[in-house]
Parts: sequence; C-alpha cells; structure tokens
Amino acid sequence: MLINREIAVDFCEELRQQGNTIVFTNGCFDIIHAGHVRYLTTAKNFGDVLIVGLNTDESVRRLKGASRPINNQDDRAEVLLGLKAVDHVILFGEETAEHLIAEVKPAVYVKGGDYTLETLPEAKIVHRFGGRVELVNLVAGHSTTNIVEKILTGLK
Repeated sequence: MLINREIAVDFCEELRQQGNTIVFTNGCFDIIHAGHVRYLTTAKNFGDVLIVGLNTDESVRRLKGASRPINNQDDRAEVLLGLKAVDHVILFGEETAEHLIAEVKPAVYVKGGDYTLETLPEAKIVHRFGGRVELVNLVAGHSTTNIVEKILTGLK
C-alpha cells in the first residue's frame, strides 16, 4: 500500500503494536532490475514488514540529474508494490531519508554495501532510537545507471 506521509507515524505505530518488526530502506528505484529484487528480498528477511521510502521525482532530479527519473514516482511506486518483498511505500522529497526514518522508527534500516556506517547519514538517526543498520551486498554490474548507459550506447 502507498502510505500517505501524513499518516506514516500512526500507521507504523499500529504495526509495532501488532507485534511487527518494521524494516525500512529507501532509494530512487528508477528502473527495477534483478539487483533491486535481490536487495529488497534480503531486506524483507530482516523483519515482518518492509517499507520502502521512495524518492519523489523532484528529489531524483536533484540527486541524479535532469534526465532522471526515467519512470515517474507513481509508476515506480506501483512497480515496487508489485514485488513480493515490498509491503508499503512512502514518498519523500528530501535529499536523505533522515526525517522519514525519524518518523517511521524502523527496527532495522537496510542499505547497500556501497555505504559504511560512517558515510550513511541515516545511521545516526536509527541508532538514536535503538534501531539497527544492516548493510547488504549489492549485485555487481546491476544498476539503473548501467542500464541507461547500455541503452544509450546501443542506440548510437
């Protein structure tokens, strides 16, 4: 389900009261590929409910450049929600997910292994409320940037 940001705090509190362990991750998820599917499946295995913070179109442009996203936020949310591992999606427009994480307060925050606890700004927030951070290995060679480059190279 796509969760409205305004009700995220209450929604997550209700999930916790029901005994669920909330797992959270975030990203652009512009063109879903096998690396994303494996990453999200691994993330889901850390708890009961996986919530994905999805960058809005505007924030993707700020992070990735004017030519991105390839797919708009509604389409990206729909594709994510179609994956077995993903339970809920929340859109956010900030540069990092720090504020959203402070609202959701997941028991587990998952990010790719290209980060470290020192380079991940969200880690401090998670540790502040007693959550844990899990860094998972990425699938080599699988990235939206690589896919876009492959398409553009093939068109020339």
